[in-house]
Amino acid sequence: MDFLGNLINGASLGLIFGVIGMGFVVIYRSTNVISFAHGSLLVFGVYVMAKVQDVTGFGLAVVIGIVSAAVSAGLLHLLFLHPVRLAPPDIAATITIAANVAMAAALTQQIGPDVLSVHAPWASGVVDLGGIRIAVSRLCALAVAAIIIAAVTLANRYTMFGLVSRAVAEDKKTASLMGARIPRVALSAWLLGGAMAAVAGLFITAYPSVGLVAGTSDIALLAFPAVVIGGLDSIGGAVVGGLLVGIAQSLVVDYQHALTFLAGFDTAVPWLVMVVVLLIRPTGLFGKKPLYRI
Repeated sequence: MDFLGNLINGASLGLIFGVIGMGFVVIYRSTNVISFAHGSLLVFGVYVMAKVQDVTGFGLAVVIGIVSAAVSAGLLHLLFLHPVRLAPPDIAATITIAANVAMAAALTQQIGPDVLSVHAPWASGVVDLGGIRIAVSRLCALAVAAIIIAAVTLANRYTMFGLVSRAVAEDKKTASLMGARIPRVALSAWLLGGAMAAVAGLFITAYPSVGLVAGTSDIALLAFPAVVIGGLDSIGGAVVGGLLVGIAQSLVVDYQHALTFLAGFDTAVPWLVMVVVLLIRPTGLFGKKPLYRI
């Protein structure tokens, strides 16, 4: 029963990593930029939720936090990344690293040693499913993550935004010549990525987590190896990679007391899995191999 419980907990955490990872992928597909600012965007969204909830209540606080993270991501793109859109992608990636460090420093200063919590309706509730005890927050995370993943997947496949995004991902120059508005697509991708980071942050900091602390952004960046495992340009790959990372980490956390050689490796497991996958398949499990015309 413990094993099944760990699988469910790991799957819920993995889907949340998948939601963050989809934000990475959406941005990368539209701009060829890897966003290393996602951890701080996640923390900022939850920080806003925690600060305004006493006045607005839980529901409105969540909306405000999501919008705040999305707007911050959009501003990051407009102010710092759009001006260097013609530069090599590593320049923009470096800027996101600098932005993440600056935002993390500011948020650490505001949070300090405190532990902030978003008082969700499910609180610390636990349900018993055939002898398996699961936190209600984990079940809510499973449901919300599944809805978001399905919505983004369907939007990517059947909406005009999805069509244009896929065209830009395939060939940005050709898409531009065919009328695709590249700046609008890029801005939309950053807004969506920031919003998904905030939603994921709500569940990452919910029970059984202690809450939002200054180091939460480090946990959020565990979604990066999930994206690499799945393939940087694959939305479905981000979900699969997130599940692998979440389940692997959950199992290591639970069994490290019995297998002493695993002690302290729970945060390293995602990166080790990533290295193994890259050694076998350098483009990730579902990433497309680059084609070169000679």
